[in-house]
Amino acid sequence: MRKMLFIFNPRSGKAQIRNRLMDILDIFTKAGYEVSVHVTQRPKDAMEVAAARGNDADLIVCSGGDGTLNETISGMMMLDRIPDLGYIPAGSTNDFASSLKIPKNMIAAAHLAVEGEAYPVDIGSFCGDRNFVYIAAFGAFTEVSYLTPQDKKNMLGHQAYMLESVRSLTSIKSYRLRVESEEITLEGEFIFGMVTNTISVGGFKGLVTQNVALNDGEFEVLLIRTPRTPLDLSNIVNYMFLKEEPNEYVHKFRTKALTVIPEEPVDWVLDGEFGGTRMETQIINLQKQIRIMRNPSKKQ
Repeated sequence: MRKMLFIFNPRSGKAQIRNRLMDILDIFTKAGYEVSVHVTQRPKDAMEVAAARGNDADLIVCSGGDGTLNETISGMMMLDRIPDLGYIPAGSTNDFASSLKIPKNMIAAAHLAVEGEAYPVDIGSFCGDRNFVYIAAFGAFTEVSYLTPQDKKNMLGHQAYMLESVRSLTSIKSYRLRVESEEITLEGEFIFGMVTNTISVGGFKGLVTQNVALNDGEFEVLLIRTPRTPLDLSNIVNYMFLKEEPNEYVHKFRTKALTVIPEEPVDWVLDGEFGGTRMETQIINLQKQIRIMRNPSKKQ
């Protein structure tokens, strides 16, 4: 009998999995899996369990938000043999699940985890000691994802991010830094930067480009320079949320790797969770490192 390691975060989203758990386990068992279940207890728990027990699994399935997905994949990256991954989204925005067309319905996602096709996706290496699935970011708006309380996320869902993002506009910090890649070098004052491998960010699609491939070995990068006037800031916000044309403050490019060199330490966010305070930061695309179960009828 094939073995499955099922890791889930009971607090993600509105704790919907509590009402769906028996149905989900029934789907897994009927698909021929001997299921080992782990309920996450603390931060990094999913990573530790995936790393410690993943070698014995034919399939790992995780359920939770983007942070739970990040932890699970980070643990899988430590394995000698990386099994396929099924994902049942249960968070507030579930950006990466949206990019893969994984359904929000937990029962449908559970079926997909055991019946879908394994699709290889790129993973980001961050400073050689962390990984990210779909986004590494710094600056304006980024604190929102990890400072918004879980209870508020559960109550308001995607609205929580919008609410806190608007509030964060009043305390934007500027970072003087240099960004180096094979394609481009930029230097100056920036309020925001993100390195992504996703179609959707914070529930918004097409912030960097409409044409995103999740396994092409390249990141999509967006950098925003510090605005000089309130009107400039307004133009930037219009671009981010209303998708107006880029201006002199907005830089977009694709790359396989880049280095960010700030004059002072910068706080980073990885997949919606705090990623540490760093000086020189190296980000590298690891192509087709993880295979995630998705609907075979969906083209990416």
